[in-house]
Formats: sequence, C-alpha cells, structure tokens
Amino acid sequence: MPRSVAEPVISFTDFSFKYKIQSEPTLRDINLKIYPGEKVLILGPSGSGKSTLANCINGLIPFSHAGEMTGSCKVAGEETRGLNIFKLSRRVGTVLQDSDAQFVGLSVGEDIAFSMENEATPRSEMLPRVDTDAGAVGMRKYLKALPFDLSGGEKQKTAMAGVLGGGADILLFDEPLASLDPRAGMAAVDMIDRLARTNGRTAVIIEHRLEDVLYRPVDRVVLMSEGRIAADAAPDELLRSDLLKKYGIREPLYITAMKLAGCDLGTVGNLADVSGMVLSDENKKKLVAFCMTPAERAEREYGGEALKIENVSFAYAGGADAVRRINLNIKKGERVAVIGKNGAGKSTMARLICGINRPREGSIAVGGEDAAELSIKEIGTRVGFVMQNPNQMIIKDIIIDETELALIFRGVPKEERTRRVKDALEACGLYGERNWPVDAVSYGQKKRITVASVLSVGPDTIILDEPTAGQDYRHYTEIIDFINRLNADYGKTIIFITHDMHLAIENAERAVVFADGEIIADDAVFAVLSDDDLINRANLKRTSLYILANLLGIAPEGFIKRFTERERGLPDEQQAGN
Repeated sequence: MPRSVAEPVISFTDFSFKYKIQSEPTLRDINLKIYPGEKVLILGPSGSGKSTLANCINGLIPFSHAGEMTGSCKVAGEETRGLNIFKLSRRVGTVLQDSDAQFVGLSVGEDIAFSMENEATPRSEMLPRVDTDAGAVGMRKYLKALPFDLSGGEKQKTAMAGVLGGGADILLFDEPLASLDPRAGMAAVDMIDRLARTNGRTAVIIEHRLEDVLYRPVDRVVLMSEGRIAADAAPDELLRSDLLKKYGIREPLYITAMKLAGCDLGTVGNLADVSGMVLSDENKKKLVAFCMTPAERAEREYGGEALKIENVSFAYAGGADAVRRINLNIKKGERVAVIGKNGAGKSTMARLICGINRPREGSIAVGGEDAAELSIKEIGTRVGFVMQNPNQMIIKDIIIDETELALIFRGVPKEERTRRVKDALEACGLYGERNWPVDAVSYGQKKRITVASVLSVGPDTIILDEPTAGQDYRHYTEIIDFINRLNADYGKTIIFITHDMHLAIENAERAVVFADGEIIADDAVFAVLSDDDLINRANLKRTSLYILANLLGIAPEGFIKRFTERERGLPDEQQAGN
C-alpha cells in the first residue's frame, strides 16, 4: 500500500520519555512515522536513545521500565499506554541483542515453539511450523540442543526463529548481526529483507554495522543523537552527507576508499548499493589511479615467540573434535585476526591458549613456557582473554569493583590498583560511570567493562573475542586505538577473534582462517579477503572493497592492499612505493 494512503503502523508525535531514576529525558521531541512493509534502519552512537525508542515500540516502556511519557506513541493505531505487554508482543516481535536474556525453553525447539504454546496452537500445526522456522535460519539440526550451549551466532538465529513463530507483523531487531559470522550475517539480512518485502511485515533494525545492513536495500535511515532524531533520510542521501562522521557512525569501506581516491560522491548513482553503483569516467579514473600506485610496506620486526601451538586437538565431552591438528606460531608484537564461520573452533582455540581447557593432544607454549606446567592464574598474567559474552565474565555488581577484582586477587598494592583501573576505564570510555551498577548499563558497555578488567592486569598477549560486537564507532575506535597503542608502544601481542572485516582490514597484518576445526589459511589480511575459495570455505563474504574492485575491472587483492596501507597512515613517501 502506498505511504500516501496507508496509515502508519508505528507513529510518534511530539513524544518524549524520561526514566524514573533520571532528571533529564532520554528521548526528546520524537516525531516519526513508519509504514506497513517498510524496512527502517535506526542508527546512532551509544546513549543516543535507540534502545529506548525500540522499547517504546515493543512495550517494555512503560510496562517494564517506569518513567514519564509525554506526547503520543502508537502501534497499529493504538496508544501503547492503553495496551498491555501481552497485546503488544502479538504485534511486535523483538530479537534482543543479548540472546541469553531471551531464551525460555530447555531446547532450541521448545524456545521456537514458546509463543505458539502460549497461543494453544495444536501440536499437529505447531511442529511443522517449528521445523519451518528453524530451517529458515539454518537451525533445523539443533532443535534438541540446549540454547545456552550454542555459539553466539547460533543463539541469535534461535532467537530470530522464535520471533517468526509469534507471527507478529512488526519485527524489531536489536543488533541482529552482532554475533554472526559474515556469511550468516548476509543470510540474516536476506531473511529480514524477505520478511519485509514478501510477507508485508514491517522491519525496524537497530544496528551499528551500516555496511552489512546495506547488503539489502533499506527504505530509510533514522539517525539519532542525544535522544533526538538528527536525520530521517534515504540511504544515498545519508552517505553523501557528512552526518555519519559528525555523529560518530562508521561509514562503509567502499565510501572511505572513494573519499581517499578523491571521488565526487555527488555524481555517483545508486550510492548505497556498491554492486549497482553508477560511476562517472572521472571517478573510475581516480579509483584506478588510487589502486595503481601500490606501496611497498616495510617489513615489521617482531620479538620472540608469544605463542607456539603444535599439533593440538581437543574435543568437548562426548563430542567430535572441536579443533584438529592445529599448528600456529605467533610472534611478540604481532596483530593477528582469527576469522571464520561460527563453530569453526576459534573460541575453543582461545580457551585452550588460556588454559580454560587443556589439549587432548599436542602442546601449547606461552611466552616460551609450556602451558601444561602453568595454572590458569599463571597463564592469565601472560595472556588476557576478553570473552564474546560479557555475562560469562562479570562477577561484581559495581563497574569499578569488577575492573579491580583481578588486581586484588594478584595482591597489587592499592595505589597501583587505582592507577591501573583509572587508565583502563578511561581507555574504554567508562571512567565517568565507574560507580554505576553493572546491571544499569547496556550490553555493549558490559563488553567494555570486561575489556577494562583484562587491560588492568597488563598481560603480554591479549585475545579479544568479537570486541566490536555491540559497540558504536566512537567506543570501538577508543578501544581499538588503545589496543593498538599497547601494540605499538609496548609490544603487546594482539589477537582479534572477529567477524568484523573492517577490524581485520584496518587493524591486523595477518589473518588466520578457521573452518570446521582446522586452520585452512594463514596469510596477509588483504590476500585472505581476496581469495574466493577461502571466502566460501570459511563463511566469509566479499567485502565492499572486493566488489568495488570488480566493478572497476581490477584485481581485488591489490585494491584491498592499497586501501589498508592508506588507512594505516603510512607516510606519503612509503605510499608512493617505487
């Protein structure tokens, strides 16, 4: 139905909201209309009000979070304050960023069936629907699995299938790509697009990964800042403006590359679709010239051995090998991206390095010492591990207490503890909230708490499992800049376990690729992300740089290599190459 004659399915009019415990409103003067079948992306830095806006749509505000509402908030033509949470849940299905908080069943199948059971759906109808919904997200073979035993990506898929089972016409996705590998993220974007386009459902997406969401068209982008709507625009309009930079949103890689090459974005047709862009001859010439002046990057010198892994295999109780015959050497001071699909063995390998699990076969040396002779505590002084799920790491109730805890266990004097904790919290953008309860902050802020806790100990090697998931660009930049300073100034070894190809391209010289429990590649990042066979085997995706290179008819490897050199700020004389 055309927007001109359709009634909005979501409508905010002069709407503001202030939480009961706050003195100032979190949302101010919101005027927004979303129509049936639209797909709308809500962008904004942490604290901009995105999640609060979402909670007004799904009814968590006012029914679970008390506060003062002014103005109008309507869903399906009715004021939300006149409904109840049950009625709203039948109209708005929500996929939370923190999947653990969403599970209610003892198995994947039970969780998907939960909303149908509440509706007293006959078993003969329910079982085929559960099978269909599980198949839609690739979880059919996990129907009997315990949700909390799944990987982060598998948990996200289960939550999405559970929302499908509810049959809501409005689907609200809170950071749906945060825990998914690149190929699974593409599948999730495809599914959201299919639901919005073919089933007439309205999709509202809250996501930091703008480039990944733009894999399929969105109708509008609503950009929020400090509780207000800063822009409500078509994607092309937003990409041509300076609003992303102004409000701290990471722009797509191909947009950055075009700016580095000096392209005129105002003349580019279909700018939001990298594979369908229409480039002028002048812009093509600039991009080709950008690629054709490759730099010869000076070889970086590294220290001694940070990690040495030889013929390591490991299986969880009663299962097949999670990793098999792993051989890996990492030098002190290296920055390495470990990439691959969900369940490939990346996190298992990290747990083995940290001594949380011990190899069935093979050996691991940490800083030249046999890890088999070291306790977990002793390994922890050498290797810091920031887990993907912050809820599995946090123990204390107050942020500063959590950050200080490991130092207390290690007997660090009070004065030094205070200094270390302050430095770590400032680096992670949390010092101002140091006395806040952990439960009062967002999932993304919890991740930063765990990073700060590990940084305070000062290990020589730091492993970060999905450090950018749930982080806005400002906080991502603060953390990664700090990690890179530790690498450059103090020789810390950095290992990123990540699905974020931006992170790999911009912050690692080397990529180790896992697939089905084995290492299938160990090479420069630009070489790995230009190899079609590796991309397919490891559930990666062709980056927008790869697609742009193909559009220009030039080799992706050279284009990506050139981009990484420019992004890492090599001196002009080095960039000039030969």
